[in-house]
Amino acid sequence: MMRRARARLGILAAVPVLLTAVGCRAPADTRASAPAQSSAPAADPLPSWNDGPARAAILDFVGAVTTEGGSEFVPVPQRVATFDNDGTLWSEQPIYFQVLFAMDRVRALSAEHPEWKTTQPFKAAVDGDLKGLAAAGEKGIVQLLATTHTGMSIDDFDAAVRQWMTTATHPSSKLPYTRMTYQPMVEVMTYLRANGFKTFIVSGGGTEFMRPWVEQAYGVPPEQVVGSRGKLRYEVRDGKPQLLKLPELDLVDDGPGKPVGIAQMIGRRPIAAFGNSDGDFQMLEYVTSGPGRRLGMIVHHTDADREWAYDRGSHVGRLERGLDESATRGWVVMDMKRDWKVVHPGP
Repeated sequence: MMRRARARLGILAAVPVLLTAVGCRAPADTRASAPAQSSAPAADPLPSWNDGPARAAILDFVGAVTTEGGSEFVPVPQRVATFDNDGTLWSEQPIYFQVLFAMDRVRALSAEHPEWKTTQPFKAAVDGDLKGLAAAGEKGIVQLLATTHTGMSIDDFDAAVRQWMTTATHPSSKLPYTRMTYQPMVEVMTYLRANGFKTFIVSGGGTEFMRPWVEQAYGVPPEQVVGSRGKLRYEVRDGKPQLLKLPELDLVDDGPGKPVGIAQMIGRRPIAAFGNSDGDFQMLEYVTSGPGRRLGMIVHHTDADREWAYDRGSHVGRLERGLDESATRGWVVMDMKRDWKVVHPGP
């Protein structure tokens, strides 16, 4: 049920359910003296990673595509990398965080709607009842998201998301959602950008939901977010131009929709892609099937102590086909428990 609902949530541009290298200025007269050579070792670009095949794959790839004159050199304009968000850049359990945002929005608005206390799926949201929400089925989840994600301007929605990200905490970890990001993956993005890459988020989550906070969290500007989206309508209300969010499908950026979103919004086939679930399979397939050196990597959730362990059969972030075909396709599987020294950033 949750997987099917994930495909439907793009109608609402909602979550499918259920930091640069520093340049050195040459001396005024380069003939007078040569630049001093530093004896200090280079800083580790991936300090939160243990040594192993996953870390080595990232370093080898970047070294190969950035070495001028090398057989696998890639010019800077072509260095594009895409990252899924849920389960790849931040956690996604016990349910996609955008759904938790929707539930919190219902609670915040419930005083204006006393009928919600007895009417599903709103009662489940007011009560914080995830089982009750699941029992409401796909129709109930879509109804909840329609109520909290549409019929407003994108500016009003942006303000609501920003407030939530500032004040809300995760139901089980009790951490702010900005502390639920993956430090090792943020380091990968930073490392790539320091080597001439543009990093894009390509996620099943809603575009307008991610854009307010991803720049602070990941260093990715809002214009480099490709997500599920609903249609927008331009209106002038009280003399003010606005874009209104409509409950109509524009793009479901999940599964086969990800290569479509990449083509529409980026206009260039990336040379590296990072995901964690079978919803990222087609993006990985599309990216790594291009000519030249390519990199496809999958976050495998294996750490039940520091996060969650799940893959096959999971209602969120199911990973089956990606695991089965990763070896034959040359994709690198990152084992969270083995490969990451830390999972989330410190306070």
